[in-house]
Amino acid sequence: MVQSLSATPPLARQLAEHVLSIRDGELPALALEHAKMSLASTLASAAAGQGIESARIIRELELADGGVAAAPVWFDGGRLPLAGAARVNAVASDAAASDDSDMRSIAHIGTIVSSVALAVGEREGAGGRAVLSAMVLGYEVAGRIDESLTPVRMQRGFHGSFSTVFGACVAAGLLLRLDARRLAHAIALSATSIGGMAIAADTSCAREYHAGLAASTGIRAALAAQHGFEGELGVLDLPRGFLDALGGQAREDIVRDWGASWDIVTDMAIKLMPGAHPFHATAEAAAQAARAGRVAPGDIARIVVSAAVQWTNFKGEPHPRNLVDAAHSLHYFVAAAIVDGGFSWQHMEQSRMADPTIAALQDKVEFDPDPPPLPDRFPHRHGGTVIIHMKDGSVHRATCVAPRGSGARGIEWRDVEDKFLRLFPQAGLPAHATAACLDAVRSLDRADTVRSLTRRLDKGLEG
Repeated sequence: MVQSLSATPPLARQLAEHVLSIRDGELPALALEHAKMSLASTLASAAAGQGIESARIIRELELADGGVAAAPVWFDGGRLPLAGAARVNAVASDAAASDDSDMRSIAHIGTIVSSVALAVGEREGAGGRAVLSAMVLGYEVAGRIDESLTPVRMQRGFHGSFSTVFGACVAAGLLLRLDARRLAHAIALSATSIGGMAIAADTSCAREYHAGLAASTGIRAALAAQHGFEGELGVLDLPRGFLDALGGQAREDIVRDWGASWDIVTDMAIKLMPGAHPFHATAEAAAQAARAGRVAPGDIARIVVSAAVQWTNFKGEPHPRNLVDAAHSLHYFVAAAIVDGGFSWQHMEQSRMADPTIAALQDKVEFDPDPPPLPDRFPHRHGGTVIIHMKDGSVHRATCVAPRGSGARGIEWRDVEDKFLRLFPQAGLPAHATAACLDAVRSLDRADTVRSLTRRLDKGLEG
């Protein structure tokens, strides 16, 4: 097969070599701890999402297709081939709009590396530390590529699946023990086979469909490369290639200072409330302003929001009717946070969407016509200010730069555990399974095999 010739190795090859240069024990403890937090968050979100219709449809389709029973379908008792299992589990996690995000672009990398690493790790008999390391390194490659794509990828209409797929193929490739050549081809094949339109993700259940696509596509690319399938190694960086098509910027940063820091530490954020992550800091600001002023909703004249996300024209519409609407409505986030003292899992329920007090406040939300300029090209890294104008003329305001649960503020296990204990019981497993699964995640770095966790996620084997 003819390959591109250049004095500099293709980017796919450079990334593969960087990934494989990290030896066992070289990743910092905090990176592995964040991988465990991401895994706990993903499992909690999947538990909440597995009963949603979109997740049910994909699960039933994959189970009907069947195939070699290689990895578990979480909470179901069924088993599927690697790509099918990862697809089903990723869709369930993303469907609940409660999985973690990368704060540069709100790509849901954690869901993808978690679902893929557990599936492949289960089949390969990998130890817990190997799975966590694969998650960290998969996250790193996906994060570095997506940082280059931000914000032009979104402006051109492409969804985060265009970057999360690399987290999938790298995590899978490491656990499949691919060498540098094969891992480079897995990366290249992933680049030429992924898709997803942002407009569909913002308005429909296509969001979780994209998650399943990224997880399954990345695994299939790694498996194809393992068996010797080769693509164009220059697909990322050649003219008319991946980075050109998606508006890649600062391309030299994709491999610069490898290992100096880890994206899963600096840029990952665990959702401690559901819905679009760009709204979380603004919702916190709304709740803070209301508490500080001891605000009574009926005494509010208007609410002015000045948020970094305004630069993306991403703020949704008031009066959501379903989970998808609610997850993408900044009006609803702000109004609900003021009325209820914060935004939480209950606000994805239609009873809260129909609350008349929250509904009335949504019509009082206005947006700053001239929000402050961004300090960099990453609008989702920055939060928002909420100013509550009262009918008596008093004004209450608060600013939140980054949401709780983000790398910028530090992620605390107690917050992750609270989320897990709230959402995981929705999986329908016996009551004791919640604590057992959480303990298995927290001790995963010491487990000889990830099956100590995955068997607890299997409805037929828990115990």
